[in-house]
Amino acid sequence: MSGGEVAGILVAVFWAILVSFLAVVLVRLAQTLRAATKLVTDVTERAVPLLGEASVTVRSAQSQLERVDAIASDVQEVTSNASALSSTVSTTFGGPLVKVAAFGYGVRRAMGRKQKPPPSRVVTGRTVSAARWAGGRRKRG
Repeated sequence: MSGGEVAGILVAVFWAILVSFLAVVLVRLAQTLRAATKLVTDVTERAVPLLGEASVTVRSAQSQLERVDAIASDVQEVTSNASALSSTVSTTFGGPLVKVAAFGYGVRRAMGRKQKPPPSRVVTGRTVSAARWAGGRRKRG
């Protein structure tokens, strides 16, 4: 055997190993592509109904939000009406009611002073009226 023949055999063996390696890689790549295709098909089959359900849910949520918006605007209108009514009632009846209450308090107090004289108190040997006694206490305290 000559050197050229040995080199040819080595190249042939190397070429056979390379082709075998590439065949294994291609077989595995084909399996991976089949698995990926099956996975994409499964995902597509499951995603389409989910997207349909999500679309229905979004439409329902939009409908509910429109209803809530209408309710919120009605509540805002009722609140502004109640505020206006409250200020109107306060302006209309508030001032006169305060005046009537003050007048009634003044009349009660005046009637109370006229009906009974204040009791007297004894302070270290002298008599002091209750009005002066209360007045003295207020000034000190």
